[in-house]
Amino acid sequence: MSSTDTGQHMPTALIVGASRGLGHAMAAEFLGRGWNVIGTVRDTSAQTPLHDLADRAEGRVTIEHLDINEPDHLAPLHERLAERQLDLLFVNAGTTNNEQTPIGKVATDDFVEVMVTNALGPIRVIEALEDLVSHTGLIGAMSSGQGSITNNTTAGREVYRGSKAALNMFMRSFAIRQAGTQRGFALLAPGWIRTALGGPDAPFTVEESAPLLVDVLLSKLGTPGLAYLDRSGRTVPW
Repeated sequence: MSSTDTGQHMPTALIVGASRGLGHAMAAEFLGRGWNVIGTVRDTSAQTPLHDLADRAEGRVTIEHLDINEPDHLAPLHERLAERQLDLLFVNAGTTNNEQTPIGKVATDDFVEVMVTNALGPIRVIEALEDLVSHTGLIGAMSSGQGSITNNTTAGREVYRGSKAALNMFMRSFAIRQAGTQRGFALLAPGWIRTALGGPDAPFTVEESAPLLVDVLLSKLGTPGLAYLDRSGRTVPW
């Protein structure tokens, strides 16, 4: 555990996928609220906004290398973090294919890429690192409102929708296996945000979204069980 100079525990969040965009903004938000932050990047050779944040953070931001599509990265990361106790582990990952292609015409390689990045990869990370999380901590992942089967009334983005629904199912199974613990589990549906994935027409900015999402995660901290929540903390139907 890390502590402040007064001896008070300073909580630690691991944000997987924090190099830029929403993941970086959430890392900055946690830092601003008095947390230590560990953020992962895929490319170790590039200077990212997370590196800029770390340069200003006086040792409170640690940068680690992880590509969630490379399972061999997980054991070395676990070893490097073995002496750290996490209060929060949050996986921020997402990619998509051509949004207008109906599922029956999607190329197999495109299907596999989206499903591995959006569903299998995040759960692999959670399974590999969950023992570093406090028994009263929080484990979460970035889902989407488009992962809701109930709310799918328009079709489109079918592989993306399916990948996020799969992530929700996998997370639910994982949470059930953790039912004897006091940990909280959260799937966030952040809304349509102006990121590289969301595009320029999205109605919400990264800057206005990050504080809301951190609010939701902190409201779930210390509350056992799994919740699927939107940016305002409202339950999203499965």
